[in-house]
Amino acid sequence: MDPLIGMGALALMGAAATIAGASEDLESDIGSQSNPNSQVQLAPQMSYPHRIYNKAISGEPPSNALMCAIGGTVAYVMLNFNLSAVLALTIGSLVAAMVHGTYATTAYMGRCSSQKRFKQMVYLDVLRSHTPPIMGYSFITTFTILVVSYIMVTVFAHPFPLPLLAFIWGITVGAIGSSTGDVHYGAEREFQDEEFGSGLNTANSGKIVRKAESGLRSSMDNSWFCAKFGGPVTGIAFGMTVFLSSWITVVFDPAKSVAAGWESVIVGTLIILVLVVYNRKMEVGARKAFGPYKEDKEEAA
Repeated sequence: MDPLIGMGALALMGAAATIAGASEDLESDIGSQSNPNSQVQLAPQMSYPHRIYNKAISGEPPSNALMCAIGGTVAYVMLNFNLSAVLALTIGSLVAAMVHGTYATTAYMGRCSSQKRFKQMVYLDVLRSHTPPIMGYSFITTFTILVVSYIMVTVFAHPFPLPLLAFIWGITVGAIGSSTGDVHYGAEREFQDEEFGSGLNTANSGKIVRKAESGLRSSMDNSWFCAKFGGPVTGIAFGMTVFLSSWITVVFDPAKSVAAGWESVIVGTLIILVLVVYNRKMEVGARKAFGPYKEDKEEAA
């Protein structure tokens, strides 16, 4: 393969993955999916009814895996009928978004109506205003994941079929969104009245902040907040994962020789070590800038 073509394809994959990570995180923020959702679900039982969209079909990894696998399967079938790649990927993503929107609607209606005894209302205006953006973010995430998978199949001749690659990347982007993006929503948005680094006391579970910058808070306010940092950080994390993992095998192609395979392993290990050290330095820097944490104060005393 021409190195320029390979690096160009890698750049496109990295850009698409960055968009996928950001849109996946913002979709989960609007729908209160994954980690923060436990607090949204618990809030009415703690006498804190709210206007936040409460869907959480499942955790983000299986939800996105299903979504991307549906889109990949539809696109795969259409590609076998000799449709253009752009049209096939677009229709596949649209079908996935419609299925995701259906699950989101039934989940919201079911969860809120089941909490009637705790005075939790079913807000139809929230359902009407939030479900289309959820479907829109779902479409963007699925489409960009399918772009990454399609490039891997056509340019890099990956042995896995398109639906399986979409399934794997769907799990990956969901896991990264759950571990990276949710921290800047659940910890910083729902509990703004808590001291930084103090953690969440069990007695405060469900006591989410319900007032937004203007009026009562909805999930749109959460998305606006997360679009500033949580979404972009998730996009960068997923984009780096896709780009670096593919870059290693393109530059040090294991198919060429055994030596090249070991070189790819060594380079990958070095990248991980560098990221671990850098992450540790960032954590220590945050502690010094915003700490000390409560347990540190108690130990010092």
